Order: sequence, then C-alpha cells, then structure tokens
Amino acid sequence: MRHILMTALAGLLALGALPGMAGERPVVVELFTSQGCSSCPPADAFLEELVARDDVLALSLHVDYWDYIGWEDTFASPDHTARQRGYAKADGRKMVYTPQMIINGADHAVGTRLKDVGDLIDKHLARSGGDLSVDVREEGGMVHLTARTPSPRTMPLAVYLVRYLPEETVEIERGENAGKTITYVNIVTEMQTLARWDTVEPLELSFERPNDAAASAILLQYEGHGTIEAVARLP
Repeated sequence: MRHILMTALAGLLALGALPGMAGERPVVVELFTSQGCSSCPPADAFLEELVARDDVLALSLHVDYWDYIGWEDTFASPDHTARQRGYAKADGRKMVYTPQMIINGADHAVGTRLKDVGDLIDKHLARSGGDLSVDVREEGGMVHLTARTPSPRTMPLAVYLVRYLPEETVEIERGENAGKTITYVNIVTEMQTLARWDTVEPLELSFERPNDAAASAILLQYEGHGTIEAVARLP
C-alpha cells in the first residue's frame, strides 16, 4: 500500500459515506486453516456459510506449518502462522492447531464445532455496539477513515487494513488432501498496520484505495492480539 497519509480531513463531512460502513459491528471470525490438513475441509465449508452472513466478517488465514507433509499451501503465509501463535501466547496456550477459529480476537474454538462457534458469535453480537464509532469515506481514489470514542480506552488500538480474495478453487495434488478440489473463501493475502490509536483524540487518516480485485476491510484491535473493537468493510 503506497502513500499512507496522516492528515486533517478538511471538508470530509461533505463527502458521501460508502454504503454500510459507519457504525458497522459485525463479528470477525478468523479461520486458521491449511490445504495440507485433512480435518480442515469441513471448517473451510463452514466458513462459506459464515461469509454469507451480514453480521459476520469471516476470514481465512492459511498457515505454513503443515507444508512439510507433502503439499505447500498456495495461500500460506508465515505472517498468518505468527498471528495464530500470537493469539495462543496472549491466551496462555503453548500449542496451535488447525482448523481453529478465533472469534473477535477474544475466544477460540475448533473450526468444525459449529455449535461452539455459533454460540461464541452470538455472545459477541450481544456485546456489540459500544461507543466507538468508525466512518470510512472515499474521494478521488483515496479512502478517508475517522474513528472516535467519548470513553478513551486504557490500551491503544492497532488499525489494520486486511485484504482478501473473495473465492478461489484449488486442486490439491499431494499430501493429506490429495485428489480433492476445494473452494476457499475470503482468503487473507495481506494484513497491514495503518496506525496505532491511543483513543484519546479522534483518529483521522487517509490512504490510497487498492485498485486490484482483492476485497478489503479495516479492523481496530487491541494491541497484543486482543479483542477486535470495530470493523469497517470497503466495498
């Protein structure tokens, strides 16, 4: 991403808001998965169901630690593995596994335990709302983001730009899933830190809008792999 600009957004309120952005509070579900994991396809299929929900932002993060068993995941990234391990460390756990779903950065469940995941989503939906507002607007190829809260938090929030491919189908030739053709959805390709916000003063920043086929979203998350406090999708 080029030209991340911290800026005063003069005239911002005169711009038209992108549809469905301000005040959005979907629950973020991160699936840590691998093309080389034989128990992952049911969780990958379940993620498709979650993607169809307006109240959920479902993301697929492919890890690389199963690549050695015969098939290198075409979407795997060491950054995804590091993020999963960061969650484990923050929760006092020593092990990571697939398929794992992290709900709003705060809770985790085996990705094939549909009821457990559903109950955690419902729990976080019941807590959603709060007093943190996020607004994202676009003008001339630039995205302008503002965030504010009347109640400053005791910890800073990291502001992430997440980019993901809506859907890709892969023919797996080797490894535990050899011979299978699997469709993956909302495959994270990049997670970039745009800013660190102390929440004392309103956050105002601008960045160049991505011009490729990937979809994008903004996450505001407590530093140190904490709870995700707000979400805004870029259409």
